[in-house]
Amino acid sequence: MNRRIPLRRGAPTGFLLILLGLWGGLVPFVGPYFDYALGANRTWHWTTNRLWLEVLPAAVVVLGGLLMFVSRTRGRASLGGLLALAGGVWFVIGPSMSMLWHHGTVATGAPVGGTALRTAEWIGFFYGTGALITLLAAYALGFLAALPVGGEAVAATEGPTAARGDGAAERDRASAGDGARTGDGARTEGRRGLLRRRREPEPTRTE
Repeated sequence: MNRRIPLRRGAPTGFLLILLGLWGGLVPFVGPYFDYALGANRTWHWTTNRLWLEVLPAAVVVLGGLLMFVSRTRGRASLGGLLALAGGVWFVIGPSMSMLWHHGTVATGAPVGGTALRTAEWIGFFYGTGALITLLAAYALGFLAALPVGGEAVAATEGPTAARGDGAAERDRASAGDGARTGDGARTEGRRGLLRRRREPEPTRTE
C-alpha cells in the first residue's frame, strides 16, 4: 500500500537535489564566463556529448528532486530518489563510459587552466557533483524506507475490529460488575437472616 507521508519528509533533500541538478546542467554553459570549463572555453556551447553527459543526467536529477519536494506518498518520493540516484551515478561514470562511443577517448574534452583549476573542474563538472547527488539520494531512500507506518493506516486496518472489541470489553466489564453487586447483596441478606434467627427466643417447654 502507498503510505502517505508528511510533506516535509522529502522536501529538504529534494530542494538540495534540484540545486545540484541545476548546477550540473548549467555549469558547462556558464562556467566559461569565469574560465571554468571543460573542452571548449566558450559560453553556451552546445554539443551532443554535453547532452548525454551533463544535460540529460542533470534533468533526471532535477525531476527526481521535484518529485521528492512535492510528494505526499512514500512511493512517489522513492521514485524521485531513484531518479536522482541514477543521475548522480551517471555524472560519476559518464566520462569513462563516453570512451565507448568516442573512439577510446573521453568525450568531455580537456579541462582548461592550471593543475588546481583542472582538478576543481573535474570535481565540479562530474565527480564531486555526482558523488553529492548520489549521497543525498541514497540517504533519502534509506530514510523513506525506515519511516514507520502512519497512524491513519493503523486506524484503517484495525479500527472496526478494535471498536467491536472495545464494546465487547465494556459489556463484559459491566456484566462482571453487575454480578459482583448481585453476589454482595446475596451475602448481605444471608448474614441478616442468620442474625435474626439467633436473636429469636427459643420456645419454653411445659411439662
